[in-house]
Amino acid sequence: MSRRALLVSGLSVTALAAVGYGTWPRMGAYAEEAARQRQLLAAEPELGELVRMASLAANGHNTQPWRFRVSEGAVDILPDFDRRTEVVDPDDHHLYVSLGCAAENLVIAAGASGRRAAVSAAGKDGVGIALEQGAAAESPLYEAIPYRQSTRSDYDGAPVSAEDIRRLQEAAREEGVELLIFTDVVDLETILEAVVEGNSAQMDDPAFVEELKEWIRFSPDEALARGDGLFTAASGNPVMPGWLTRAMFGLVFRKGSENDKYRGHVRTSSGVAVFVGDKADPAHWIRVGRAFQRFALQATALGLKTAHVNQPVEVPSVREEFAGWLGIPGQRPDLVVRFGRAAALPMSLRRPVGEIVV
Repeated sequence: MSRRALLVSGLSVTALAAVGYGTWPRMGAYAEEAARQRQLLAAEPELGELVRMASLAANGHNTQPWRFRVSEGAVDILPDFDRRTEVVDPDDHHLYVSLGCAAENLVIAAGASGRRAAVSAAGKDGVGIALEQGAAAESPLYEAIPYRQSTRSDYDGAPVSAEDIRRLQEAAREEGVELLIFTDVVDLETILEAVVEGNSAQMDDPAFVEELKEWIRFSPDEALARGDGLFTAASGNPVMPGWLTRAMFGLVFRKGSENDKYRGHVRTSSGVAVFVGDKADPAHWIRVGRAFQRFALQATALGLKTAHVNQPVEVPSVREEFAGWLGIPGQRPDLVVRFGRAAALPMSLRRPVGEIVV
C-alpha cells in the first residue's frame, strides 16, 4: 500500500495517532506527540532523523534498549544493558532482536533518503551500519514505518490471501533465519496451548509480574514524561491515574483473565508466524530482528496488524516442548507473532533522539 493509499484511506499519521485516545485530559497532548514522532523524513534529512526512524522499531516492553553512535559514514547501534529485562529476558535475547529491528528500520529509511546502507557487523557489541551516498529508493516498507505497531487486541479472524502470505514470506527472507507460518485452526490451537502454558508460568512468578509492572505506563502523563514503556491505551486497556491503577494492579492482572485474553487474541488471528534463527547467539538474534521488522512492515503495508505472543519461547521448559512440536528439536525458536486485521490502537511513544545518541 503506497503512502497515498494510506492517506486516502484515512490513515494519516495524525488521524492514526488519535485512534482510541478517548477524552482523558492529557490524551490530546499524547496524540500530538505520537504524531510528531512518526512523521516521514523531510528531504535531505540529518543523520539524527534516521535515528528517529530507527527508534520506531519494535522492541520488547518498549524498553528501547539501544544507543546510537553517529558519524558521517556510519551509525552503530549499541546495546543499552541498563534497559535490559532480566526476568523475562535473562540472556538478552529480546534485547538483541530489538537491535536488529532498529537496524532494519535505519537501513530502510536511509535508502529512502538517498543513502545506501549496509550492515557491516553484528554481534554482542551491537550492529554497525555503513552509509554512503546513493539514489533515493521508494519503498512501501519505508512508508509503513510510522504506521507499524504491536496491536494487542482481538483481530477480525478473516483469512489472509495466499498472495499476501507470499509477500510476508518474501519480505522476511534473511540468511540464517527460518520463517514458519501457521494458519490451520488445529495448529493455531496447539500454539495457543503453548501460549497459555507459558503465560501461566510467568503469571505465577512474582518477579515477572513486578518487572512487567515497572514498564507499564498507566496514564498519558506517565507515558509523556518517560517516552518509553507499555502505555495502557496502546495495549487496548483503560487509561486511569497511575496511583489508582498500581493499587489495583494485583486485583485486575490475574492469570485467568490474562489467559482468556490470549485465547481471544490467538483465536481471532488469521495466522501465527514463528521465526527461528540457525544459531542461538547475538548475531543471529539480530538477524531475526531484521527479518521480523520487514515482516511487520510488509504486514502494515498490506493493511495487517501484528503482535507478539512470545510466551512459548520465553519459558525454557515450554520452549523445549514447542521446538519439538515445530520439528526443530535442539534449536531455539525466537519469536511467535500473530497477524490479522484489526482497528489501530494508540501508538507508543519513543524517547527523544538526544537521549539515545552517544
